[in-house]
Amino acid sequence: MNTPHFYRPTWVQIDLAAVASNYSTLKKRLPAGTKMMAAVKANAYGHGIVEVSKKLAQCGIDYLGVASVDEALVLRHGGVRTPILNLGAFLKGDSEAIVKNDITATITDWDTAKCLDSYAGVFKKKAKVHIKIDTGMGRLGVWHDEADEFIIKVCSLSNLLIEGIYTHFPSADSDESFTRSQIAVFSTLVSKLTIKGIEIPLRHTANSMAVLGFKNSHFNLVRPGLALYGLHPKDEWLGKIDLAPVLSFKTKVVYTKNVARGRSISYGRTYTTKKDTKIVTLPVGYGDGYNRLLSNKARVLIHGEVYPVVGRVCMDQTMVDVGQARVRVGDEVVLVGCQKNRVIYVEDIARICRTIPYEVVCWISPRVPRIYLNV
Repeated sequence: MNTPHFYRPTWVQIDLAAVASNYSTLKKRLPAGTKMMAAVKANAYGHGIVEVSKKLAQCGIDYLGVASVDEALVLRHGGVRTPILNLGAFLKGDSEAIVKNDITATITDWDTAKCLDSYAGVFKKKAKVHIKIDTGMGRLGVWHDEADEFIIKVCSLSNLLIEGIYTHFPSADSDESFTRSQIAVFSTLVSKLTIKGIEIPLRHTANSMAVLGFKNSHFNLVRPGLALYGLHPKDEWLGKIDLAPVLSFKTKVVYTKNVARGRSISYGRTYTTKKDTKIVTLPVGYGDGYNRLLSNKARVLIHGEVYPVVGRVCMDQTMVDVGQARVRVGDEVVLVGCQKNRVIYVEDIARICRTIPYEVVCWISPRVPRIYLNV
């Protein structure tokens, strides 16, 4: 492991071998010939967009999915040549960058389609596009009952190549009936286009939840995100699906203090010691993405033992009550991850904060260094 030098001892450890393992696990669940697009938007869910994408490219990933042109450019400037789909809408002013950098664009309306076609003509290129269909998300995309006529219209633009068509599930983890209705609507649209002589090569709907739970949503391309990072779309799947956690969040003890019974700890005096004890201070806080909602609720691992976070999590520091344990300055502390056969999962943090694992990993600030294993 090449450990970059940094002074503040708080870091995130990313195991790229786990990314490769999760890719293989998901790939085995797909029918032969089904392609995979990895969602690497939001800095690969906080894991590092360039490093994760390069590992996935080594594994043979077919496509990378980003949320903006800027994210696609970070990949291109980082030397990633894998096809990239911008899953977000784009403005007309983005068209030149899209064409020049071979970014596949999502088409959601006629005006941006025409603009992209014009720029592609200037550069004498065929710009690849995927048409976004709204089957019930109510966000981006052409309504499914208007989509066939819209696609016929886009086919008239000579400098665009319609490579794909896709939709998005808003509730695959909570509403099976609605998700199945979306799959049926999307299938009907694909059949209607075929009857009209329009064969679009790539058809995709499946996020991580659908890859694992809705086989008829796979079509010929899937686009997992969460599962590639070893995270579970449903809590009850934790430990039941062979996904390897990719991210560990660690810090070190920077200060210890013997504190008498009856002393208050941190802002707002929300915690008072019940007996003579030792309080240790960690150089990590909500400014790093260790959420304030974890105050007086979270647990950390030190020497493989579990200790409670006490008092309010501060912007840059957090306190832990270690009782009379032999904990010293410099000892490693695991906030998320494994230590001596004990584990704190991202899902545990999400449960405490009453949110989803996606948000927990995206919270982790850019000021927290990332260390990559098994590059």
